[in-house]
Amino acid sequence: MFSLADEEVVALEAREVKALQESLERLRFEVDELRASRTRLALGADADRRKIERELHDGPQQELAALSVNLQIARRLMDDDPAGARALLEELCRDAQRAVETARELAHSVYPPLIETGGLGAALRTAAANAGVRTRVEVAAGAVWPSDVAGTVYFGCVDALERAGPGTKATISVREEAGAVVFEIVADGGPGLANAGADLTVARDRVEALGGRFTISSEPGDRTRVSGSLPLER
Repeated sequence: MFSLADEEVVALEAREVKALQESLERLRFEVDELRASRTRLALGADADRRKIERELHDGPQQELAALSVNLQIARRLMDDDPAGARALLEELCRDAQRAVETARELAHSVYPPLIETGGLGAALRTAAANAGVRTRVEVAAGAVWPSDVAGTVYFGCVDALERAGPGTKATISVREEAGAVVFEIVADGGPGLANAGADLTVARDRVEALGGRFTISSEPGDRTRVSGSLPLER
């Protein structure tokens, strides 16, 4: 027969087995989530590359092809119609400038050089202006973080701003806290972010791929808070 002590040992072992099973289940879930996240990141990277290829084809490539054709026309006009050639060349100068601007915008969508030259705060202010969202950006002057961290914060904020919608007012704050970069986007007055959880999956995956945390919460008064943190040492 079991003594009371034996029963307590059995009960303890049962609890330990149950706790171990629960830990294993959590671990399996986390591994599955990590695999799914990596798959989404890989698919997202492929989609981004295809998008860039399309934009290059439809933008700078087409513009440069047209420039090449028109330059040949201008060269033929030089002897017979100098005035017409000059007018065409002036138009081609404007076309070339537009092609340069298009290529610059495309390059900025990959990784804005302003992050390196002007800092994350300046890059976020420019992105907010381009998104048409009235935004106050709070980033400590002179703050410098690793490029992967700064880029992840930047694109996470940009994704949120692009989904905020017209009429939204937002505040973006980025700070260093307890060995991590913490960022927060608070959007007021627009419904765009309230249901943006699925749309911000890529931003979440980027943050979690660097060992960080990413959350979205709705608050009273059409306010949505998007926040995340990225460890500086991994």
